[in-house]
Amino acid sequence: VQLQASGGGLVQAGGSLRLSCTASARTFSNNAVGWFRQAPGKEREFVAVASWKGDTTYADSVKGRFTISRDNAKNTVYLQMDTLNPEDTAVYYCACAIGPYSGSRPGSYRYWGQGTQVTVSS
Repeated sequence: VQLQASGGGLVQAGGSLRLSCTASARTFSNNAVGWFRQAPGKEREFVAVASWKGDTTYADSVKGRFTISRDNAKNTVYLQMDTLNPEDTAVYYCACAIGPYSGSRPGSYRYWGQGTQVTVSS
């Protein structure tokens, strides 16, 4: 499974961005998909995950501001990011697990996209 992430960019604090991640294989629809991010000098951290049927879990730092969703017919997962702040600046990665449910550990995901840069200016 290959994942292609897009939608990153530069935005002012308080603004919004929508990330997309498209998978190359239909097996995507049977597996959980997640978003992670990594800021310079920091470890990769969990952002959100959607189960194969769309159940969602979020990191506390983004809860109420970010929304993960998926369109299995398009093999695509989205991350709508609202009320962005400079602490959200990072490279964002999409990932696909092996199995219908997954959690917050990066090791639970087998396939990773190349990352897309999100920069939030103050």
